[in-house]
Amino acid sequence: MHHTKTHGASAKAPLKVLLLENIHQTAVETMAREGLVVETLTKSLPKEQLIARLSGVQVLGIRSKTRITDEIMASAPDLQAIGCFCIGVNQVDLAAANRLGLPVWNAPFSNTRSVAEMIIAEIIALARQLGDRSREVHVGKWRKVASSCFEVRGKTLGIIGYGHIGSQVSVLAEALGMRVVFYDITPKLQLGNSQPCESLQELLHIADFVTLHVPATPQTQWMIGPEELAAIKKRSYLLNASRGTVVQIDALCHVLRSGHLAGAAVDVYPEEPEENTDSFVTPLASLPNVILTPHIGGSTQEAQASIGREVAQSICKFVAQGATTGAVNFPQVELPPSPGTHRILNVHKNVPGVLRDISRVVSELNANIHSQMLSTDEHIGYLIMDLDQDVSAQVLDGIRDLSTSIRTRIL
Repeated sequence: MHHTKTHGASAKAPLKVLLLENIHQTAVETMAREGLVVETLTKSLPKEQLIARLSGVQVLGIRSKTRITDEIMASAPDLQAIGCFCIGVNQVDLAAANRLGLPVWNAPFSNTRSVAEMIIAEIIALARQLGDRSREVHVGKWRKVASSCFEVRGKTLGIIGYGHIGSQVSVLAEALGMRVVFYDITPKLQLGNSQPCESLQELLHIADFVTLHVPATPQTQWMIGPEELAAIKKRSYLLNASRGTVVQIDALCHVLRSGHLAGAAVDVYPEEPEENTDSFVTPLASLPNVILTPHIGGSTQEAQASIGREVAQSICKFVAQGATTGAVNFPQVELPPSPGTHRILNVHKNVPGVLRDISRVVSELNANIHSQMLSTDEHIGYLIMDLDQDVSAQVLDGIRDLSTSIRTRIL
């Protein structure tokens, strides 16, 4: 286990931020307004280069391509926080970040509307075979047909995963006159007239369109395989804009070729190119009524701007006040600043007696604790403490010397 004992930069020395993968300008502007010094790169970096670039950097911002391992974080003693400017956080070793006292944020809400709108567009496009008709006209074919083309009004949409995006899709689909059913592993508030299904099988039997909105977890890995696709209603449609590890592509190809499925829309794949200049091959290519997109569910100007703001604001609040609200791997602590006090932040191992030891350090310096807030999880505790006296430097040294301390910072 690594233990990083760091002063961190004080608020007086501007903190350095490294943003990778072409993160939206709103993040740069939000952080610069708070006095942070921001460097941006358009691509992700390989491990050795990233470790070298993290020297002297307090905040790292990434999207989905950069993998942050225990080794990278342990090699970056100056690092204080990580922002994932996306929804997914499985590219970061969250348990290691927790042990090292590094909070990690993401943007769970920002691309909700963009993904939901794309799904609605694809439902209509599949029902009307718009992708195929457009391709045909592009190459000089005129096929004006109505067979196997339908209105979506009155059809049943089955939503697997009724979270932020799934529930938004539900509302938009009802506005089009669709009947909505959903399946989720946890009980969810049903919006509008949507109805929960008891099982995945029940949903697959009755839905004309099945759309997936689940995270990448061990339970969702290949959850739509040969068995599920055989159970799906004949001549229905499958849409996946969630994660590339949810649907078995070969099994999907099989039911599309056999005609059991009438079409599909796929935005995510088991393996995706690193760069836009890389080529991409999938067995789904050239199958009729299959809409293939390059992981663009959240790729709108609005979503990217919103993600930039959402994550940057969380990080700025952490830098300025120590607030960890919304961090995905960390005890949630937020204490409003008290004018005239001196704030110390401490991450420590969650073992008995830590608060007693910290209080002893403070009282030996004849300091008074104005206010404090502590929250713990299984492995660590996170303390925000405001002192009336300006003895934070001495308190910092005393707390840092405790064997339980992982990371301590003065604001």
